[in-house]
Amino acid sequence: MAVYTEVTDEALAAFLTLYDIGRVVAFRGIAEGVENSNYALKTTQGDFILTLYEKRVNTADLPWFLGLMEHLAAKGLSCPLPVRGLDGKNLNILAERVAAITTFLPGVWPRRVQAAHCEPLGTALAQLHVDGANFSPTRENALGPSGWRPLLEKSLPRANEILPGLGAELAAAMENILAAWPQDLPRGHIHADLFPDNVFFLDGKISGLIDFYFAATDIYAYDIAICLNAWCFERDFSFNVTKSQALLRGYQAHRALSSAERAALPVLARGAALRFLLTRLYDWLNTPAGALVTPKDPMDYLRRLRFHLSAESEAAYGL
Repeated sequence: MAVYTEVTDEALAAFLTLYDIGRVVAFRGIAEGVENSNYALKTTQGDFILTLYEKRVNTADLPWFLGLMEHLAAKGLSCPLPVRGLDGKNLNILAERVAAITTFLPGVWPRRVQAAHCEPLGTALAQLHVDGANFSPTRENALGPSGWRPLLEKSLPRANEILPGLGAELAAAMENILAAWPQDLPRGHIHADLFPDNVFFLDGKISGLIDFYFAATDIYAYDIAICLNAWCFERDFSFNVTKSQALLRGYQAHRALSSAERAALPVLARGAALRFLLTRLYDWLNTPAGALVTPKDPMDYLRRLRFHLSAESEAAYGL
């Protein structure tokens, strides 16, 4: 469930006086997502999403996230457009939380990923990278390589509760990955969390990319590696090279990969798997019983990491 902060009818009505989007027709919580409180909002002028940013989000980063979304929407990428209030602000206070309203995007995310989803995903990801290139502010990726060691250290004392030897395996993998991490690949703004539930499809086409709250300035091909992890493994954790080829084909139709980017895919995919494994491991060990959010199983990403550690070249991904 992703409603941590309740909003009363009176508070919502007062909040909407700050905007020119009409009166409330319907309002309900959205039981998806893990970071913020999200509501579907229908007014006399249309459909919107209301987000209240919870304590895990650094509110100082919000102007960058919303600015990137405005920039990408202006370029033609289908992503939520922040709604500005009568005073020109796109952030205001509701129920003691910083809050924003964005436009609603139609469509549904794919519960079971097919190869047909992967080529348009690759194209949309490349479009995001290309269109974001002239958005001048930058944001460091707090969950990039510099953030992995502190994350692991927080979980090491209890990691073996999940699997004997897990702590040592992760420590060794991290040293392997960091030693080989590329330093000179093309960089720019990346989504960094483009999982299937953040991509909407309508009539077989992508209708929107959502949830930019992990976006950062980092290696473009690392964003591809995140998608390879999220979209190209089957339920038995086997890697589907047909899906990978479709994703990479769609991406390269819009932005060609250099030989260095292609060669770096195995280590980037290892790093992407490790990043999500570590955050899931921390949450698994530290989420209290009865919490509103059910933590995701970190073992899913251990299986992915082991595959990538066995990949010797870009050929493992169909290139």
